[in-house]
Amino acid sequence: MNNSTTNSNSLLSDLNAKKANFEIKASDDKKEKYAAGLQAVIDQGVVDNAIQLGDKAPDFSLSNAAGESVSLYEELKKGPVVLMWYRGGWCPYCNITLSHMQAALPDFKAQGANLLALTPELPDSSISTAEKNELEFEVLSDVDNGIANNYHVVFTLTDDVRALYENGFGLSAYNGSDDGRLPLAATYVIGQDHMVKYAFLDADYRNRAEPSEILEVLKGLK
Repeated sequence: MNNSTTNSNSLLSDLNAKKANFEIKASDDKKEKYAAGLQAVIDQGVVDNAIQLGDKAPDFSLSNAAGESVSLYEELKKGPVVLMWYRGGWCPYCNITLSHMQAALPDFKAQGANLLALTPELPDSSISTAEKNELEFEVLSDVDNGIANNYHVVFTLTDDVRALYENGFGLSAYNGSDDGRLPLAATYVIGQDHMVKYAFLDADYRNRAEPSEILEVLKGLK
């Protein structure tokens, strides 16, 4: 995998570059609708209600791209788990993040950790995302946001943002649902004692957990 461009920058700098490009190119109407959408996530209180640092991480089992069941607690028997949600392969901020996480994967594994990425996308969509980004970690389909619900990281899109997503790329076709619900781009580090050692929770989907910060947490678990 060629990460030469991605790896030369921090995840934050690449995300900020994407934000800046949006500010230049997007119409005022789209900017206003997206800003209102972010405020709606704040108003829904998702960040405050989500599983937090120090909480016990709920167990789950989901199918990976090969149709095999992957259990969180079984993975924790091998070592700590970096658990992250991404909204879908249609999200440029998610693809930037997935690329950085792939680049950091050897460092995570050197600390004995595994990486699990959850998405509400249907399996066919998640497989496409994994292949497109040449991902070597587990990508699990959390269809209908069942596990995201257990972690309380789900929010409902505003009607305006939902319409933008549906008309722009067909969100319901990716997720097999027209309920207009998505997960936060939440990231956790879960210790072998099933407890959350790190929690990145942000109402703004354009902000993501920095791999170097995750790595420091993992080093601290040894």
